[in-house]
Amino acid sequence: MSAVSGTTRDAKRARTAQRILEAAQEEFATHGYKGTTVRAIAERAGVHASLVMQHYGTKADLFAIAVQLPKDNPQGAKDHLMDVLDVRLGELPPETRALVRSMLTSPEAEASVRTFLDERVNNLEQSFEGDDAQVRALLAVSSILGLTIAQHFLKLSAFDDVPHETLVKAAHAWLSAKT
Repeated sequence: MSAVSGTTRDAKRARTAQRILEAAQEEFATHGYKGTTVRAIAERAGVHASLVMQHYGTKADLFAIAVQLPKDNPQGAKDHLMDVLDVRLGELPPETRALVRSMLTSPEAEASVRTFLDERVNNLEQSFEGDDAQVRALLAVSSILGLTIAQHFLKLSAFDDVPHETLVKAAHAWLSAKT
């Protein structure tokens, strides 16, 4: 492309990669990893499926990039945690329910959950500021797992008495608290 038009080949490539990434984030958020296809990502991005692979390699590679939080963005991290809490305090998708239920009895499920949660802690830590970023990330991820287990598997009766919105509001206050 000419300099007159202001669009270089590299700029077009970068815009295409960004459209693919945004489409992947939407697809993974809507359908989960297993329910998302490269073809669906390509369709949402308005590109051929081969371009998805060209830019990102495998579906697993694209997923790893799509779920990363921006570095040094505490507000983005807090917003993400609120979204996760909102989902975990609602109805769990069947695949999440199966994985969490199996993590204590199946070494494969245990390894899968551990790997996922370790990645979430590492990613969240990079989004937080301060010397205690790793500790806060570890506490946030562990707490969300605890809430998930307490509500959906142990079915603590106290959850019956607290409206969903109240739980989310209290979690927001907890995540916003300064230490």
